[in-house]
Amino acid sequence: MSGNRVEPSAWSTVANVPASTTAPAGPRTATTITAAMSVQVAAVLPLFLFGGLAVQVADELGMSVSQIGLVTGLYFAISALTTVPSGRLVDRFGALVTARVAVALSATALLGIAAFAREPIVLTAFLALCAPANGLGQLASNTVLTEWAPVRGRGLLFGAKQASVPLCIMIGGLSVPAVALTLGWRWAFVFGAAIVLAALLPLAGLGRPRPRERVAAARPLDVTLLLFAVATFLGATAATPIGSFLTTYTVDIGGSESFAGLNLTIGGIAGVIARTGFGAVGDRGNGKEFLVISLMLLGGAAGLATFLFELPWLLPLGTVCAYALGWAWPGLMNHAVTSRYPDAPALATSVTQTGIFLGGAIGPISFGLLVHHAGWSAGWIAVVAAMSASALFIAAGSASAARARH
Repeated sequence: MSGNRVEPSAWSTVANVPASTTAPAGPRTATTITAAMSVQVAAVLPLFLFGGLAVQVADELGMSVSQIGLVTGLYFAISALTTVPSGRLVDRFGALVTARVAVALSATALLGIAAFAREPIVLTAFLALCAPANGLGQLASNTVLTEWAPVRGRGLLFGAKQASVPLCIMIGGLSVPAVALTLGWRWAFVFGAAIVLAALLPLAGLGRPRPRERVAAARPLDVTLLLFAVATFLGATAATPIGSFLTTYTVDIGGSESFAGLNLTIGGIAGVIARTGFGAVGDRGNGKEFLVISLMLLGGAAGLATFLFELPWLLPLGTVCAYALGWAWPGLMNHAVTSRYPDAPALATSVTQTGIFLGGAIGPISFGLLVHHAGWSAGWIAVVAAMSASALFIAAGSASAARARH
């Protein structure tokens, strides 16, 4: 895709009005990116806060490790099932309305957990309640950038927005010593709700919600987008077990607990930097975004292959490759997809985001079962294979997109 050319949408239901029509006097870029990042944080914070406080929550509620995994898998499964409908809602009612709904769902769930979660079933119910906010908020934040961010530098902004996801992991981790071990884990959820509600402030700077127009689109859901969805599913299936099992694997092969934590921290920092940096690749406008994503996935797979040697001193290399290459592509992917489907960006990214959510649900569970029955090597071989296959599907989708353009 070149310049600001607008291609036909993938659906015949709804589409965005061009930014020049909906926002003749757009907000400042700083307000736009702050709103997008805040909504992204609000969308995913409940899950990552639960993950960071899982030890304290599980101790009080009497939850086993398997129950924690099942709750997490259920959250991602509901997110996956509601993502495409969420995309339709965002494209129909606009980013400002749906972003506020996502914020409300997340804040309600966090406060509900803090006040009423005395049994695992209640905790599960509130996390299930806010699971649709995951897709709704992320798709709304994508549309915020598509409608209001300047074309020049938009890829960098997509990368910066996506880097807020690893930042949520840091919030979850820091909440343990800062709040959970002093005031109690319930207060951490209260403070989390305050962070989520703070997203309403930059959203107010984007103006008042406007009615959205319905326009007819030219073509139905295409093969290209389905290929990309398979790719994101495989990529997420490969990447999500890393954060869940890396520290355990490090200790099992002889690393200390402190080294395991340091190694994971290094990977998280690498992920934040890489997600932002690779997002800028989309600003070059040379149509090579999907090629770059394929190479990133292959680089991540090569780095993860070093885990097969079971040498602690090699782990930082593989970890950095995993986070800075194999799991740093979502921002660039969102930018590339919204560029290809500019008149329905939320609906388009809902399809690829569904793949990510399904991978998030299946990846950790299947990896854990594989390691339990066949060992760590079998698990890492499966991760490397899935990440490599993801790169191939990205390449196939890119080729399909090129044929469609010509």
